[in-house]
Amino acid sequence: MWAQIVHFAELWAPVLISVSVSMVVITTVHKLLHRHYKSSPGAHTGVVGPLITFALFGAGLISTILVLPIGDTPRGQLLGLLGLLTTAAVALSSTTYLGNAMAGLMLRAIRNFRPGDSIRVGEHVGRVSVLGILHTEIQTEDRDLTTLPNIYLITHPVTVLRNSGTVVSATVSLGYDIPHQEVETHLLAAATKAGLADPFIQVVELGDYSILYRAAGFLVEIKQLLTTRSNLRKAMLDSLHSADIEIVSPRFINQRNLSPRSSTVPDKVPEPAVVTTEVSPEARIFDKADAAEAQDKIKIEVSRSEKLVADIKEKIDDSAFKEEKLELQTELQVAEKRLSALVECANTEPDET
Repeated sequence: MWAQIVHFAELWAPVLISVSVSMVVITTVHKLLHRHYKSSPGAHTGVVGPLITFALFGAGLISTILVLPIGDTPRGQLLGLLGLLTTAAVALSSTTYLGNAMAGLMLRAIRNFRPGDSIRVGEHVGRVSVLGILHTEIQTEDRDLTTLPNIYLITHPVTVLRNSGTVVSATVSLGYDIPHQEVETHLLAAATKAGLADPFIQVVELGDYSILYRAAGFLVEIKQLLTTRSNLRKAMLDSLHSADIEIVSPRFINQRNLSPRSSTVPDKVPEPAVVTTEVSPEARIFDKADAAEAQDKIKIEVSRSEKLVADIKEKIDDSAFKEEKLELQTELQVAEKRLSALVECANTEPDET
């Protein structure tokens, strides 16, 4: 009986040791990767961590099969089956998975937009809240989150709103009976009232029944884009109505039986008191995109601070004067405190809800 137990232990001990070592290695590497990503905000988890874990699991499985107490023929069959399953899995998933991964690497290489930037691709418009290896998430004007595969961003034109500013415009159609000089004067005043710099007016189209005007101007603070667009349209209404200019075309009059003295200009009403709110609509709509932009900027500052600390330490080692070392040590303390504060901010997870 004891001899059978010893024989059984001799046969299966290598298998148990292989499984135990594999589990210890996988668990240790997983914890180290988690600690690394937590302590290094500049690093992006992406798919590196899962790939390393998967590779270690595969290596542990192969080593376990190699030490199984079976013959060479069954062992070869098991290894062949494992290779076949791995090949089939890679073949089935490689088209979409690798395609999105390569597209993600291409987007990172091009770096034409960052978290927090406003983009338009196809029918999707919003601000970037997550820039991953396989997908890009944008936050729309309705505060919803839309996930786009990276391969979709590569195969479709992407329009990025420039941080230096953009042009905000709105159109309105007016009748031919109104002189365009008068229209341009009032629309320019509306664009200026809306807070746009260098406003201009364009005649977009001479239609069969009306003229289409475009009032536009330069907006520097792009995060107020939605509010400024609305304010421009409001200002256009107020400016044209104050000048007794009807925002209708002859087609509108032909479709409705109106007397020559009738007008569609609303009665003048006193301007309501301006209600100011501390939080703008854009701050609520694009909250996650704002948080992603702030996190990205903090990661950049962390990298710069880490380089600054390394440079100061190198200067301290190279300095031969005690007074200069004292000054550098003071600078080092300040730089390390700032780096510590940045790392703490970077490790603070933004609200995902």
